[in-house]
Amino acid sequence: MSSVGLLYVGAVLFINGAMLLGLVESRSAAPMNVMVGLLQVLTPTYLIFTAAGDANAVLNASGLYLFGFTYLYVAFNLFGDLDGTGLGYFSLFVAACAVVYSGINFIRFDDSAFGVIWLYWAFLWSLFFVVLGLKREEYTRYTGAVCLTQGIVTGAIPAFLLMTGQWGQNDTLFAVVLAVFAVVAFGAFWPRFGPGAVPPHRTVPREGVPLDS
Repeated sequence: MSSVGLLYVGAVLFINGAMLLGLVESRSAAPMNVMVGLLQVLTPTYLIFTAAGDANAVLNASGLYLFGFTYLYVAFNLFGDLDGTGLGYFSLFVAACAVVYSGINFIRFDDSAFGVIWLYWAFLWSLFFVVLGLKREEYTRYTGAVCLTQGIVTGAIPAFLLMTGQWGQNDTLFAVVLAVFAVVAFGAFWPRFGPGAVPPHRTVPREGVPLDS
């Protein structure tokens, strides 16, 4: 993935995560989705047209469309106040593709760190499917916490490592650190943001006492 494009993937995931957590108003997140969505459509198109038949270059670029179309789809939904099921089921397709891209990075490109990162994305897009496709809104805040965190861990940090030439210095160690962080962080988010967790602006009621509004 283009290192510059990856940085802005991180930015839009951060914004969308904040939106799902209720920190950002939904329509105000739409412009960022449009800008990054267009970037992630134009960039792979250019890379494919200039690949000169390099199969690996085309393969690497092809995954960018999954992100570009997702963000444009999000923007259309937000601007048009559309039902989210279409985006939800597209997210299921993206999640399945992400598992394949993970395997390709592990096996074909010998890049275990990006193999783990693609698994991060498979998990996140699976959550989008649950929230939007299956209408399980009780998972919204958990999905937001995961999304916001992935914006930093799978977007901003790898992008800066790539742009400064530090990526691949210790690929296996970085992959292990990413895997451990995912288990610890996303597990820790569950009691705080998962179904049944009380939002910060509400209080736990005593028996017979209604929730504060």
